[in-house]
Amino acid sequence: MSDPLEQLCINTLRFLSVDMVQHANSGHPGLPLGAAPMAYVLWTRQLKHHPANPHWVDRDRFVLSAGHGSALLYSLLYVTGYGLSLDDIKQFRQWGSKAPGHPERGHTPGVEVTTGPLGQGLANAVGMAIGEANLAARYNRDGHTPIDHHTWAIVSDGDLMEGVAAEAASLAGHLRLGKLICLYDDNQVSLSAATDITFSEERAQRFEAYGWQTLRVADGNDVAAIGAALDAARADTTRPSLILVRTHLGFGSPEQDSYKAHGSPLGVEDVKRTKEKLGWPVDPPFRVPEPALAHFREAVDRGARAEAEWNGQLDAYARAFPELANELQGRLRGELPAGWDADIPAFPADAKGMATRVASGKIMNAFAPKLPALVGGSADLDPSTHTALKGMGDFNPAVAAGEDRESSDRGGWSYAGRNLHFGVREHAMGAIVNGLAAHGGFIPYGATFLIFSDYMRPAIRLAALMGVHVVHVFTHDSIALGEDGPTHQPIEQLASLRAIPKLTLIRPADANETAVAWRVAVETRDRLVLLALTRQDVPTLDRSRYAGAEGLRRGAYVLSEAGNGQPALILIASGSEVGLILAAAERLQDEGIAVRCVSMPSWELFDAQPQAYRDQVLPPNVPARLAVELGVSQGWCRYVGVHGDMLGVERFGASAPADVLLREYGFTVDAVVLRARALLAR
Repeated sequence: MSDPLEQLCINTLRFLSVDMVQHANSGHPGLPLGAAPMAYVLWTRQLKHHPANPHWVDRDRFVLSAGHGSALLYSLLYVTGYGLSLDDIKQFRQWGSKAPGHPERGHTPGVEVTTGPLGQGLANAVGMAIGEANLAARYNRDGHTPIDHHTWAIVSDGDLMEGVAAEAASLAGHLRLGKLICLYDDNQVSLSAATDITFSEERAQRFEAYGWQTLRVADGNDVAAIGAALDAARADTTRPSLILVRTHLGFGSPEQDSYKAHGSPLGVEDVKRTKEKLGWPVDPPFRVPEPALAHFREAVDRGARAEAEWNGQLDAYARAFPELANELQGRLRGELPAGWDADIPAFPADAKGMATRVASGKIMNAFAPKLPALVGGSADLDPSTHTALKGMGDFNPAVAAGEDRESSDRGGWSYAGRNLHFGVREHAMGAIVNGLAAHGGFIPYGATFLIFSDYMRPAIRLAALMGVHVVHVFTHDSIALGEDGPTHQPIEQLASLRAIPKLTLIRPADANETAVAWRVAVETRDRLVLLALTRQDVPTLDRSRYAGAEGLRRGAYVLSEAGNGQPALILIASGSEVGLILAAAERLQDEGIAVRCVSMPSWELFDAQPQAYRDQVLPPNVPARLAVELGVSQGWCRYVGVHGDMLGVERFGASAPADVLLREYGFTVDAVVLRARALLAR
């Protein structure tokens, strides 16, 4: 490396990171030592960002998918002026630190997404690139480009081993996301050994088969070669790019190219040897030479100029296209258009009713025209989940000249299309919609059968952890889906999802509760919402006889009451089982038993209510409570109490028609009545 200032800057990143890890006696020094040159080139020559405004709309997005190398990211954020102090850096991995062990969105300025579970960050980056392409296609006009930025990621061997990355990369190549560029830290070492014991395929050929451009940098310290590769990647606007940069884990340390440098501090003596070998003063630690800091901090002025220029362009765009500009700015601020839900239908009472998945599809298509931020799709299940947005187009590259592709029946092929087709890639779907939400300007949704939420659980957990506004539509929510049998019948999934903090699960009872559920899902900010919907028809309740569906907003509400408000028995249910407890209540009331029926579509919404409201719905002085739900009973004890009971499903399902399954598993009026009588007789 011929430029002394560049060498100084790169070593500043290296040894800030090494000192962080050593001071904490915890962390991963290997990646920062090897990947610092590529990070330096990207952040000083290519990345469009404004450290003084980490939320500038048209910034480039940067994702450290290899989140274990977080010390490198914190070093970059500190030296470029993102508001981290040197004291914050010194508190790496400590209680209350702004520099936690893995990057966390919303916790550290400049961190776009929470990474660490490998492969997720790459898939998030695909979502961000989809977001940029969709907004640009919808809002940019000749001579006016308010949306024009790139998505960059640093990925590791471990990222590329993970299935979610393979799913997402395959889709990104199909979609021709030319503004997605990944730098692959190709050090050929993972946590426990060299990769030759597990990972011998030709990675470049794999990505080329996906439809990516691949480029190679033979020496990870060759700044000029890295810069040229980044230029070449930007020049190809029709393919995402993977730049394979041959680096050395723990570069310069006694443990270079050994797995021992991956996830443990180097130790005092090896830190000394590494600094000596690379010409860095041993003391003091956390040294940041003024010339290096001044060079990195040029990002602040450069970013201010770029944002100011963009603001001028946005003003010109607003004058030329005021309606589009207002819509775009409202979306980016997370605002809901006035009257967005005005066309959501109210469903008349109907004993036959409809499946809540069908009602959901009608509801989505009623409000989607007024809510352009709603973008999403399913894992190859649109006809079953009813989540296609009619007439809104499919998100796909425009058909090239001479290309033989069937036209879409939803409004054509275009990056402006609002229907995303994920293919049979549930895990990638979950991570991609997280990236869309993190990008901003979207209320993204994904859809699949409830049973397949298991495939995407890591992405669901990260969405909850990040607090991003994502909606997942999970249909076929019980054994009542019927003949497909136990492989497709969810038993433990409701309980499993409810166990995740900071998400809201809603299981509506009928079409009108589904309408309110969608209102809640759209209006919720900074939170993941899951809708669990039926395959089978359920009655649309007569709201002149029962309480209105708006009670769903409070998680649980009194649907019907017999007597003077002092029930002898409380029946509680969610979803399709609400109709069942209403029918059982009529039988019990004919026997002179005062029964209260409670619809409880959402534990999380109910638990957020004041204690006085919760006691009003479930009076502490009424111990006889029976909950009914087509899932495991785990968790229901908090609502039925020690003296209550729960009718659930404690074994796997079976292949048979739905009515047969419900009878055999005891979900009949007779069974509920018998269980209630036994409870009252205790």
